[in-house]
Amino acid sequence: MSSRPGTPRLTRQPGRLVAFSDGVFAIAVTLLVLEIQPPKDFGRLLPGLGALWPSYLGYALSFLLVGQVWVNHHVMFDRVRHVDRPVLFLNTLLLMVIAFLPFSTSLLADALRAEQGLRTAVVVYGSTLWAAAALFNVIWAHLRRAKLLDPSLGPFGVRAIGRRYAFALVWIGGGILVGAFVPIAGVAVIAAFLPAYYLPIRGEYGEDDRTTDRPG
Repeated sequence: MSSRPGTPRLTRQPGRLVAFSDGVFAIAVTLLVLEIQPPKDFGRLLPGLGALWPSYLGYALSFLLVGQVWVNHHVMFDRVRHVDRPVLFLNTLLLMVIAFLPFSTSLLADALRAEQGLRTAVVVYGSTLWAAAALFNVIWAHLRRAKLLDPSLGPFGVRAIGRRYAFALVWIGGGILVGAFVPIAGVAVIAAFLPAYYLPIRGEYGEDDRTTDRPG
């Protein structure tokens, strides 16, 4: 809120925020593969490569999850007219969580390989994703409240995107809960999150989407 009547609130175009975010996403997925260390014993290279399967699993899962976050980040900011200082701060927190994901992935892979501490590793991994999902919801709520969204989205589209983001908290939270008792099942629940959130959101292009496919 402005301190003086008639003084416009300072807002910015979202282009620089999106460009910086894209760079952080790119660095995060690059760091994922750097966590995979080649075997030391080249005399047993093939078995050594096979023993790295937890790292391959963690890499593939996290790469696709970061890609999913990137897609939904674009869905969000494609519908933003302007950003203000709170959005810049909240988005920075989101990127901080994304940059932490390579560590969570490495922890999960090491626990799978050692067959120890797996419950804790799954909870840490899932909690990292849950924190990202929570920040998505906080950012979206602020964009709505501060009226920073493109008016062409319409109330139906705003609610549709908001529901998608809110359900992610439930889904990932369920994976964390399951993983605290049955770690592999928790990873499976989180992995099942992938296909649904790569699909387009009904209404993301505006309220008229409800009638686009109806016969005239």
